[in-house]
Amino acid sequence: MNFSEFGFDSDLMEGIEAMGFESPTPIQEQAIPAILQGHDIIGAAQTGTGKTAAFLLPVIQNIIASKEANKTRALVIVPTRELAQQIDQQMEGFSYFTPVSSIAVYGGGDGALFAKEKKALTEGTEVVICTPGRMIAHLNNNYVNFDGLKYLVLDEADRMLDMGFFEDIMKIIQYLPKERQNLLFAATMPAEIRKMAKKILHQPVEVSIAISKPVEKVLQVAYVVFETQKLPLVTHLLKGRDLKSVIVFCSTKLAAKQLGRQLKREGLLAQDIHSDLDQKQREEIMLQFRNRKLNILVATDLLSRGIDIDNIELIINYDVPHEGEDYIHRIGRTARAESDGIAITLISEQEQSKFARIERLLEKPVTKSAVPEEFGDTPEYDPSKYRGRSQGGRPPRKGSGGKYKGKRPGGKSGGRSGGGGNNYKGPRNRQS
Repeated sequence: MNFSEFGFDSDLMEGIEAMGFESPTPIQEQAIPAILQGHDIIGAAQTGTGKTAAFLLPVIQNIIASKEANKTRALVIVPTRELAQQIDQQMEGFSYFTPVSSIAVYGGGDGALFAKEKKALTEGTEVVICTPGRMIAHLNNNYVNFDGLKYLVLDEADRMLDMGFFEDIMKIIQYLPKERQNLLFAATMPAEIRKMAKKILHQPVEVSIAISKPVEKVLQVAYVVFETQKLPLVTHLLKGRDLKSVIVFCSTKLAAKQLGRQLKREGLLAQDIHSDLDQKQREEIMLQFRNRKLNILVATDLLSRGIDIDNIELIINYDVPHEGEDYIHRIGRTARAESDGIAITLISEQEQSKFARIERLLEKPVTKSAVPEEFGDTPEYDPSKYRGRSQGGRPPRKGSGGKYKGKRPGGKSGGRSGGGGNNYKGPRNRQS
């Protein structure tokens, strides 16, 4: 199948071709016809499956067909400013040859940016992509005109609920016309999303693409270590290796800052990125990373969802994520498009129970690799034994020599997630 079979306007097709899009992805094949037919949609799809185009393209097509300019026709609500910018960039590409305009509305800018947003919201820009808090700020000033709105899109809806945006979303919806088409997309479908969908959507068509499982191309590996071994082990995994693009995820801003400083001291092209940095600083860091002036990002979960960066070779979970779905999103930054990828997780004693829950979600064990001998003794992997223990509360196994002492998953050596093989040596050094 190709995009011409959807019956898109010739100007929109020109934008699609200029963007290099050839064949629709599964989520696009399912969602685009249903949206063009006017159905509400509840879509389960992770970032990287092409869901942004799945809702933008039919919305642009319908706006072109309506021939109603200078009105806000579509509102796209997203959890973060980074995702708003990313969607707006795709929107600009698709709509370049059409009369359809767009603007990204998000916090963190100066007064000039707010004034620009106000002008667009009062005079009419066809597609508005916004974060909830920033849109509430505009709505509170009583100048936003949504009278002509026909389409509401909630992207990364599960993430917005996690971030506490439910009340803001429902407040925004009160300002919208009751007659509209609603499109809700989420990577996971917990009960809270279903409840929200019932409040907002009308007889929705459901589309679902492989939720809550990492792609098979991701080689998943874990190291079982003491907390104090994490910093030197990450340094060991990264130094002297020809890696072009790495993201190290930390659960706290403090850990990200400390690890970023340490990697820079080791001479690595690394930078920490988190919510303590202002928007301009974060944008500059992301630009440097995309342009390969930096090859290592040390990030909080700010980047685990909604950032579209291809060709990430390696993901390292410095801390085990709190939820299995967060693990899926983190490692989903690698093995995008046609690329393979590696995801390494460092598991301390107190994190073993959390990682065991992740393995239950994956429905398979993750390969536990041997820690190099120079790091000394390491804990065994036994989540039941360590459940409830405080960090560092158990002495190391004597005589372990740094080798993995817990039960190893069965299977072929060096296999994918769930396979055996505990001899993973870290990312390949391309210079060797």
